[in-house]
Amino acid sequence: MNKRNFLKNILTLGMGAVAMPATFAENSLNWMDVDFNTDDIWEEIRKGYRLKKEYINLENGYYCFMPQALLERYIHRVREANLEGSYYLRTTVEDDRRKVVARLAQLADCLEDELVITRNTTESLDLVISGLKWNAGDEAIMAEQDYGSMLDMFDQVAKRYGVVNKRISLPNNPQSDDEIVQLYESQITPKTRLIMVCHIVNITGQILPVRKICEMAHSHGVEVMVDGAHSFAHIPSSMRELDCDYYGSSLHKWLSAPLGCGLLYVKREKIAGLWPLFAESPKEEDDIYRLNHTGTSPVHVWLGINDAIDFYEQIGAEKKEQRLRFLQNYWTDQVRHLDNIIMNTPEDPVRSCAIANVGIEGIKPSDLAKTLMEKFKIWTVAIDRPGVAGVRITPNIYTNTAELDKFVMAMAELSR
Repeated sequence: MNKRNFLKNILTLGMGAVAMPATFAENSLNWMDVDFNTDDIWEEIRKGYRLKKEYINLENGYYCFMPQALLERYIHRVREANLEGSYYLRTTVEDDRRKVVARLAQLADCLEDELVITRNTTESLDLVISGLKWNAGDEAIMAEQDYGSMLDMFDQVAKRYGVVNKRISLPNNPQSDDEIVQLYESQITPKTRLIMVCHIVNITGQILPVRKICEMAHSHGVEVMVDGAHSFAHIPSSMRELDCDYYGSSLHKWLSAPLGCGLLYVKREKIAGLWPLFAESPKEEDDIYRLNHTGTSPVHVWLGINDAIDFYEQIGAEKKEQRLRFLQNYWTDQVRHLDNIIMNTPEDPVRSCAIANVGIEGIKPSDLAKTLMEKFKIWTVAIDRPGVAGVRITPNIYTNTAELDKFVMAMAELSR
């Protein structure tokens, strides 16, 4: 496909049609000949998004909202679900759900019967934390920088079952993978049951050596649960390669699926060891759908996962990752060595991708975020956690360098 046809299709795909194909793939697009290294291609992709004019959005990590083509397809699915009503829910809905799961499993590089759709990462991982058959004195290892909702669930099982929670603190600029692995290993005892580890630390953007941590933990007979909220559809996230026991992610983040959908992966032989959150009708102990009973669900949300996968695959995982890493390096390379700047993200480019965190000496994160928004019209989020004080910056593929230039200028002014 030539550049002109590519741009025409990406801007109009799925919009304005009454009868839409089930997936973008049915349009038989071929993007292989498109040069994604040119800025004008990304500028045209940007035009496919409806963006606020009042401010620059550099906080896409919470929710990477959909381009208009995906949004129109999603609205179409809402209308169809409303039209079909109970007929659809009582006939073909489960077949369609399984088809979406099959596509997700292919993307996650795991078996179809190892994965279910959830609402978000919190639901996925809290199901594992609360579903394990804990004994008093069992130990779990995690990091101070892990996501608050999961830390809260670990606190709850500590109160409920007598689990002992042990927290490490991750260095913002590790010298090697071994430094990280040894931090977790130093806390292991014969009573250790589970390690929770972020694939990408949500507050700093640091990529952790998950495979090496899993190899170490398994050598001690310890299971590993991975928080993949910010890694799935952001960096390579193969369950076979990671070799973790449990993995959860939010698909409305870097996959740009509709708001309110996620996934839970459980290694096949670990399924029977979990209690479900809600009771399910009798199923085999190793049936992962035993863990996925939540009652009637918004089918249009998880049907939209199909369209998001099409969009992601047609841009290409490698091209998207390269673009996101370029955007982060573009601004961090200019800001990192300014006076009074505190970078909370590793300088080594292989240890981060889109997400980075930056602070300024003497300015509280909340004040920095407020000033960026009120004075410079740049939307970020303040992070004030153990070892991490700054604002998190998360561009998306629609972000351009002109927006990042404004952020760099703002930080240069404030750092003085």
